[in-house]
Amino acid sequence: MEPALLVPHPDHPPRSLRGVTARVIGLDDNWLSLRWRVEGARGLVVPPFAGKGRADGLWQTTCFEMFLAEDSEAAQGSYCEFNLSPSERWAAYDFDAYREGMAARPLPRQPVLTARTGQDVLIFDAVLPRAGLPPLPCRMGLTAVLEEEGGTKSYWALAHGPGKADFHHAACFAARLEAPLAP
Repeated sequence: MEPALLVPHPDHPPRSLRGVTARVIGLDDNWLSLRWRVEGARGLVVPPFAGKGRADGLWQTTCFEMFLAEDSEAAQGSYCEFNLSPSERWAAYDFDAYREGMAARPLPRQPVLTARTGQDVLIFDAVLPRAGLPPLPCRMGLTAVLEEEGGTKSYWALAHGPGKADFHHAACFAARLEAPLAP
């Protein structure tokens, strides 16, 4: 997948961030690898290392997210959400319908999360176990909550629905994650 440009929600513009891209950089029978790139990240608040582990509330500061919704009729509006923090903390949830029936989604292994910073850029990679994903193909939303120094928060997605920032809105599921091709 080529890098996809994420756009900030118009009600929450960034202060100095210049751009965010996200992409799938690898998918095979065992792993899904994702990458986000944040330009203008000099004033970005990056959560400090906390060690691998599940945690709630990661979206309250800089956090990268993926949403997946099955295409099948049997799924009937169900979807899953992955919150991935530069601190190496993560969360995964299942929803029965739009913001309803939230439950922890089991993963067979913890994701591998890596943040690298440069002069004015942050690159965040996430590798998730394929066995923890819903069946492919599915609709996908790649998003980011980015907090800058001074408390400015911007909400970035492939697309936004009308009204307030809401990554759970169907409009945010603007990409597809296809099953890998057989070798």
